[in-house]
Amino acid sequence: MSVKRIWALATLSMMGLLVVSSHAQAFDPLHAEGGISLTPAGSIVPDIVGCQFGSPARPLLLTEAVQRALCSNPKTREAWADVKAQAAGVGVARAAYLPTISGNGQVVRDDSVTDVTGHPTLSSATLATINSESVQLNWTLYDFGARSAAVRNASALLAAAQSTENATLQSLFVAVAKDYYAAQAAAGALAATLDVEHMAADSAKAATARVEKGIAPISDALQAQTAYNQAVLSRNKAQGAWQTAAGTLASDMDLSPDIPLELPAVTDGVQPDAVFTQSVGELIEDARRDHPTVLAAQAQADAAAAKVDQTRAEGLPNISLVSKYTRDNQPASLGLGIPEFPATGHEWYVGVQVTIPFFEGFSRMYQVRQNQAQLEQQQDAVDDARQQVALEVWSSYQAVQTSTDSVKDSAALLDIAQRSFVAAQHRYQAGVGNILELLNAQTALANAQQQRVQALSDWRAARLRLAGSLGRLGPADMP
Repeated sequence: MSVKRIWALATLSMMGLLVVSSHAQAFDPLHAEGGISLTPAGSIVPDIVGCQFGSPARPLLLTEAVQRALCSNPKTREAWADVKAQAAGVGVARAAYLPTISGNGQVVRDDSVTDVTGHPTLSSATLATINSESVQLNWTLYDFGARSAAVRNASALLAAAQSTENATLQSLFVAVAKDYYAAQAAAGALAATLDVEHMAADSAKAATARVEKGIAPISDALQAQTAYNQAVLSRNKAQGAWQTAAGTLASDMDLSPDIPLELPAVTDGVQPDAVFTQSVGELIEDARRDHPTVLAAQAQADAAAAKVDQTRAEGLPNISLVSKYTRDNQPASLGLGIPEFPATGHEWYVGVQVTIPFFEGFSRMYQVRQNQAQLEQQQDAVDDARQQVALEVWSSYQAVQTSTDSVKDSAALLDIAQRSFVAAQHRYQAGVGNILELLNAQTALANAQQQRVQALSDWRAARLRLAGSLGRLGPADMP
């Protein structure tokens, strides 16, 4: 093999490596990366085009808010990167079943001079360019299960990373929905305070007119004006609360907090899902078995168990197929003082190599004990995850029950408050009611409107929180 050919092959190899590295996901010969999503949002936004956004829609729907957050939030990107890293680890583990082939090429300029004192005929001088090339193969044939344990360990770690990614998506979904409904409730509260301000202004005008006609004392006008000023103050506070809630939602979507947002109004219509008709005991058992957090902890325990087997097997003998071919053009000489002559040589061997680790300073024993302790730790983590999930389901279930009752009660309260205000307004205009009756009815109506908006928002947030605690959130949960 000529020097030019060696360098040509090396250049082609380097170019191939660059191509492979630049198209890592497209080139997956060991099928280790098949389950990786194209976006950080996983199955919720499976297409990479779905993670490309412009300005927020007006009004901004929950679907878009969640998609923006899942695509751009650092937590989801971190979990996505961990999945890709663990998938590559599976590829590394599977690659151990394949042979390794390495080549070596060397070109040296040999300038050798030997001067034998008193015997010039024995002296020699050599100036030559020497090439040497070699190809070596090593293939592990049997290792008492070390490679299979490594594959199981890597596969379990990949499953853990995927479950953790799913849990991260579920958690962020709930957090964004909570902030979205909080912002929607703040917008609804602002709208309610504006209505109250208008009602207070009308009441102040009516009281002032009655005072001017001499049919009501001046105290009525003063009290009505006080109520109006209080309504203006409440509206200012509601405006600040809305801006704060909108900024929080914008930050969830990786947008600047000062970007203007517009949300749809809170609407009525509470329809409990069929999934929530199950008993709380059934929901808890489902979550203890299928929640992504539990699955991630169980996968970590499986990986720890495989690591114990891998560590033990690595301390046992392994059998490998070894082969090497070497070629060079080292000049040859018949003896000292005799000129060297051009020559070529080659060497080739193939055989079976047995490696037996007789003694490792007891390190293997302590490594096994360390891995066993980590396995016990991961098993305890599984129990803790199940306990935490069960508690979260219980709390979320009770929150849904409470918020559902609150929605019904707030509807009845709002209806009564509206009728009471209309009656008080008519009585005052007819001269048979007093200003305190009107102002009290006005305040009660304002409170009922705000409680209704908050109850509806709390119910929707509690519904998604329960779905998240069950690990069942998905595209269908984005209205």
